[in-house]
Amino acid sequence: MPNTDDEGTMTPGGVLQTPKGVHDILPNDHEYYTYIKKVVRHRLRQAGFRRISTPMFEFTQLFQRAIGNDTDVVSKEMYTFQDKKGRSLTLKPEGTAGVMRSYIQNNMQALPQPVQLYYIEPHFRYDRPQKGRYRQFWQLGFEIVGESDPALDAQIIYLANLINKDLGIADLFTVQLNSIGTPESRKEYMRVLQDFYFDKERSLCELCKTRLKTNPMRLLDCKEENCRILAQIAPKISEYLDAESKEFHEDLKEYLTELGIKFVENPYLVRGLDYYTKTVFEFWDKTEGAQNAIGGGGRYDGLVELLGGKPTPGSGYAAGVERIVANMKREKIRVPHKDVIHVFIAQLGKEAKKKGLSLMSDLRDAGVKTMASLGKDSVRTQLGLADKFGAPYTIIIGLTEVREGVVIIRDMKVGTQKTVPFDEIVDVVIKLIGKQNLDTYSAGELTYE
Repeated sequence: MPNTDDEGTMTPGGVLQTPKGVHDILPNDHEYYTYIKKVVRHRLRQAGFRRISTPMFEFTQLFQRAIGNDTDVVSKEMYTFQDKKGRSLTLKPEGTAGVMRSYIQNNMQALPQPVQLYYIEPHFRYDRPQKGRYRQFWQLGFEIVGESDPALDAQIIYLANLINKDLGIADLFTVQLNSIGTPESRKEYMRVLQDFYFDKERSLCELCKTRLKTNPMRLLDCKEENCRILAQIAPKISEYLDAESKEFHEDLKEYLTELGIKFVENPYLVRGLDYYTKTVFEFWDKTEGAQNAIGGGGRYDGLVELLGGKPTPGSGYAAGVERIVANMKREKIRVPHKDVIHVFIAQLGKEAKKKGLSLMSDLRDAGVKTMASLGKDSVRTQLGLADKFGAPYTIIIGLTEVREGVVIIRDMKVGTQKTVPFDEIVDVVIKLIGKQNLDTYSAGELTYE
């Protein structure tokens, strides 16, 4: 029996499997991913965002600087390795740090501000796999960089909610909203928190005992029961906000109300990354709370400067695509897709196969989605395959049809069939399936993302 480990790389029978925490995206699930991407692209392009892709791995220092050494992400969850020159590299655990690095490196400060960017890419965290959470996961995100105004934060929350509406899941979630102020105003608050927890350490979970020394604000969003009880009676950050942060937050709430966005003020919401300032928000499940949050974001006015750029404000949002898919399935939402077959070609004999290959090429060039069985199965078996693939029409070519220059086209639903001259079959098929259903494009009009 082959050796196995707790990561499940191999079954007792010796069949290789995926490592723990990653999964295959099979064709049926890709229908959801494709639809989500289309919705995101449509809504963000409407709002003037442009797509960006950053490398799958970056120098580890980028994430240490941006996210913070004492965060769970950097201290426990990153996939870090050395290249052949001994340099430390990390698979990106989140998207904002790489986008801000690119903003600086590619001199985007010289572009008209604000710069609006979005991405849909895989990310990586060595986290405990659980419902909707994987070690390789897809994340969609968008950023507005170069201006600081609560109206921009409202716009980001509005767009995120609009995308959720388009996907049919907005009613499952509430917008949780808080302000964590500026780094300067947080210093006093963190001292107050440490004083509050000073004689309560034994009631904290082991992780929060460490957080108390390194990142005390993270105690407020711990999910352990004892820690949650203490957080409920801990001093609230709203009592320590500076005047500017208070005014910014009040304006944001006014804008959200104007946009018709309902929100819940949550003084315990802090997010898990150090770069946030002022606005933070998350989309929480109405029944499961933060345990099934699908995304969140906020303002990060000091991040570009922290990475070596000029002081530049920014705000953004990110959501987990796997969690979105899980909630769409939970709501039994079926997405439109174009993975259908218009025509199946069944052929018998070498000469018929040659004709079938050229016809298949002609049909595809005309936008007709065409499949064929190119093995040596019987026509009856091929008709069975056409039925399984859901093709509404099957074109049958045998030796007689080749000799007479015709094909037989069979309506798979009603079982009728007719003979059509070979040089007319493309036009006949297009009329049968309808021009609006063709999958066509002009090579001269292609655009690339």
